[in-house]
Amino acid sequence: MKRLAVLAILLLVGEAGAQIPTRDGFPTFAPILQKVMPAVVNIAVLQKSPEEQNPLMRDPFFRRFFGGGQPEAKPQISAGSGVIVDARNGYVITNAHVVKDALAIQIKLKDNRIFNAKLVGTDPGTDIALIKVEAKNLVEARFGDSDELQVGDLVIAIGNPFGLGQTATSGIVSALGRSGLNMEGFEHFIQTDAPINPGNSGGALINLKGELVGINSAIIGPAGGNVGIGFAVPAVMARAVMEQLIKYGEVRRGRLGIAMQDVTGGEGSLITDVAAGSPAAQAGLQKGDIVTGLNGRPVRSAAELRARLGVVAVGEAVELQLMRGTQAVKAKAIIGDVEKREAAGRPIDALAGARFSDAIRGRERGVEVTGVERGSPAFQHGLRPGDFVVGVNRQRVSSVRTLEGALQAPGRIALNVMRGETALAIPIR
Repeated sequence: MKRLAVLAILLLVGEAGAQIPTRDGFPTFAPILQKVMPAVVNIAVLQKSPEEQNPLMRDPFFRRFFGGGQPEAKPQISAGSGVIVDARNGYVITNAHVVKDALAIQIKLKDNRIFNAKLVGTDPGTDIALIKVEAKNLVEARFGDSDELQVGDLVIAIGNPFGLGQTATSGIVSALGRSGLNMEGFEHFIQTDAPINPGNSGGALINLKGELVGINSAIIGPAGGNVGIGFAVPAVMARAVMEQLIKYGEVRRGRLGIAMQDVTGGEGSLITDVAAGSPAAQAGLQKGDIVTGLNGRPVRSAAELRARLGVVAVGEAVELQLMRGTQAVKAKAIIGDVEKREAAGRPIDALAGARFSDAIRGRERGVEVTGVERGSPAFQHGLRPGDFVVGVNRQRVSSVRTLEGALQAPGRIALNVMRGETALAIPIR
């Protein structure tokens, strides 16, 4: 009787139309995994050696203090996971940090076939990257609607932890819309207690229908180990990023023209300012409006609205559901270009390929990125024309001169950047 009661509970917690299969009277995820695991790949990435990536070791003056000659290049190999989402065209989604600084990329399928892959594009803002392979007889994972997830739904994480080979773990959705993880700005994570360990990055988070609802991305734990708190990029965001990477090779973010914050004691995103002449102003948005939905989907926080707007391309229309006092209002807006200055700007050695100029936005002094050469080091770091640099390692910079000085600091460096109304932290080294 006890076994039957447990089984009944397990069957009830399955999503609608997605009951847990059984074998010999016992619940099992095996049929779900048999369908999806061939779509999850192991990724091996050949990266530059630490010496090659260190700017001091590329400088002849400093190099002589570290042994004199050119450092011996010892490329590193890192491992991660990916998900085939388009078998016909060979597209594989993974994390941007998995393929960062890649010299070469290989994928290994569940049937042990190995293929070279080429990088289509990356988006550090969402930690999503897209690679492409030329191969036949691939199996793809079907996208699910991550917006339909609820806390308590059963999910399965599939990946390649510690380079051991394909592994599946299960758990529940612990929370939705998580942010504040010090990633790179567009934070709207699914939190799960399904164990996600090193190497799972870029792997699949699936529901009981075998649908892809997230891309495993971040973990919290000692030395990166799993302690029951894992994070995944929602599939809706990952798919939107993928579509832009296919079309443009990058994510072309635009501008709505609002400042926002969380609603005290409630859900939604409170508009605290509307830029004059912006798409938001033209759509009739007002200071004090509370955004409760975007394109028919609920908005629960300012971070969620930023994240959703952050994957909408320039020129696309969005419909916002608002509360204006006690009245429900709808507004349509066209996402506009990020404002750009015409000044040519000047280069900075530490950010080769980009040009900068002193700028003022509102009452804030900073440094505008006036141009970025495609494929340059600055471009690969994630800088884009129109970015507004306000700090380095969270220390304010107000001019190109102070930016150059801040970039000379030792250790890790991240630029604090405003891209439209979104704050980003872009790692440089």
